[in-house]
Amino acid sequence: MVTDVSTGERFCGGCGFVINERIDDSGPEKRSFSKEEYEERSRTGGSSSLAKHDMGLATVIGHYDNDATGKPLSASMRITIKRLRTWDSRSQAKESHERNLRQAFSDLGRIKDKLALSDSVVEKTAYIYRKAVEKNLARGRSISGMIAASIYLACRETGTPRTLNDVACQINIKRKDVSRCYRLLLKELDLTMPVLDPIKCISRISSQAKLNEKVKRYALTILEDANKMEITAGKDPMGLAAAALYLACVINKEDVTQKVIAMAAGVTEVTIRNRHKGLRELLDIKMPSKTNVAV
Repeated sequence: MVTDVSTGERFCGGCGFVINERIDDSGPEKRSFSKEEYEERSRTGGSSSLAKHDMGLATVIGHYDNDATGKPLSASMRITIKRLRTWDSRSQAKESHERNLRQAFSDLGRIKDKLALSDSVVEKTAYIYRKAVEKNLARGRSISGMIAASIYLACRETGTPRTLNDVACQINIKRKDVSRCYRLLLKELDLTMPVLDPIKCISRISSQAKLNEKVKRYALTILEDANKMEITAGKDPMGLAAAALYLACVINKEDVTQKVIAMAAGVTEVTIRNRHKGLRELLDIKMPSKTNVAV
């Protein structure tokens, strides 16, 4: 079994079958194993993280109305402690940028499960968003749009195959708003984004379209040849991956339509036809004389 930490997938090293699309936290157990408290092994709390508005370093007043010896508090003391808890929670986000971070990272934790993002992508997203807040780029703009643009930037930097439409759909805002915030972050933070490799999109599309391993491996060969000939520059990676998969289905006589692959890749059927024609002509691929493929 092979575990890809950047994409959060666990798959078979022999056939490439994806077992888990999102791996659990494999970090160390958060416990105290000191010499004095070895027998007790008490919990020590969560680890520090950029994806928390206070980086996980804040303290809270417990909800148990007992003193250090375990005896219950008096009625007057319980009222005092309850009031202290209220002011303690308010003081943790007393400034506007702290409240902004709390809401933004709350949305980030919700989208993390929907997009099956790994911890490295989440940490990178939090880092980008904190930089935007420091430069006052989030002021006057939608928090959802800025956190969605940060997620897309982090996915691009780590090579995670997530499109702009995927992020916009899961956070329930318009694609135009996400792209506007994305261009703003690119310009103001002086970032340079690498081009997404279409080979990394093959596994995702083939899994959603339920294609067999033979078609997947043939599509990988097609894209590798296209990269060597440098004919993939300037084209949508998802469209290229979908076209390579459809071309592999045609050659292997698999009964898969363009519509199925287009829906799995999030592109149109016209894009698949255009990229399919370009790959076939530039790579000089000979098509079989008779096919059972529904177009």
